[in-house]
Amino acid sequence: MPEPSSPSAYHLLLQLEQQFDDLIGTTEAAVSLYERQQPASWVFHQNTPTRHWLREALFDMWHAQDQDGRETRNYIAIVAADEELLTAIGEVNQAKKRFAELLQTVKQDFPQALNDAKHRLTKRHPNIDDVLRRTGLARLHLKQSWRQLPIAEAPVSRVRFAWYSSGRSIKRLTVQEAEKKLLQLDTDAPHVRIQLRKLASLPSSEVLAQVQTQAPLMRANLFFTEPLEDGHTRKALNAAMPIFVPTTHQQLPHINLPASEPPTTRTRARRRDEKLEQDVFLPSLRIYRYR
Repeated sequence: MPEPSSPSAYHLLLQLEQQFDDLIGTTEAAVSLYERQQPASWVFHQNTPTRHWLREALFDMWHAQDQDGRETRNYIAIVAADEELLTAIGEVNQAKKRFAELLQTVKQDFPQALNDAKHRLTKRHPNIDDVLRRTGLARLHLKQSWRQLPIAEAPVSRVRFAWYSSGRSIKRLTVQEAEKKLLQLDTDAPHVRIQLRKLASLPSSEVLAQVQTQAPLMRANLFFTEPLEDGHTRKALNAAMPIFVPTTHQQLPHINLPASEPPTTRTRARRRDEKLEQDVFLPSLRIYRYR
């Protein structure tokens, strides 16, 4: 594998810097256009959106102190955008996509150069001095830098926001893989030995499921003014970033006011056809059996 200092790695990192500069430039152009136009906007938790709220949202590419690297900050909002602003936001999304693809190439071809790349990109951010003063530590949050900005395909008559707190990711495991994970725990502990015995009672061909509960997120249901060409009248999407809806008359769609905080308990009934058993089989690993 080539060293991080090899010519090919150097040229790739140089391309990454250039692509990051392009991302910053297209974002600045879109934000400046928004601030000149001041289009109708609805921002969660802001009765009267500040003039620079979109700048804060789109340039938030930093890790907060003690922030889990897997978590991202949300900016829930609706913007009534004309064709010029939609084009500018589309260019930001393209720049984000190119940056993410190039960064993935660096991770695959020169994984040992990734930390160097993060450091170099951080120094190119226009707000670096301010960040250093405020936090004493500047660390680029890659997930927050490349996440896309949702653009509705057509004019929207209403938007219905709702918290989704029942999300989870499911990873299929073999009995052998589950056993390997258990053996990495304290095998002298009684609760681990009990789980190893339970696992040993299963046929080796059985497939298990490891479940990870996901953090609550806001979902948006967009109801289109007219059906799309494919006949669909609405679309649901995650609302982690501002949603831009096309308009020619600077008017927001009707928007409901969601609860300020996600519910603390499950709000959706369990599906009758749920494939996993209700009780966890291996609690230490959050592993369930299929019905």
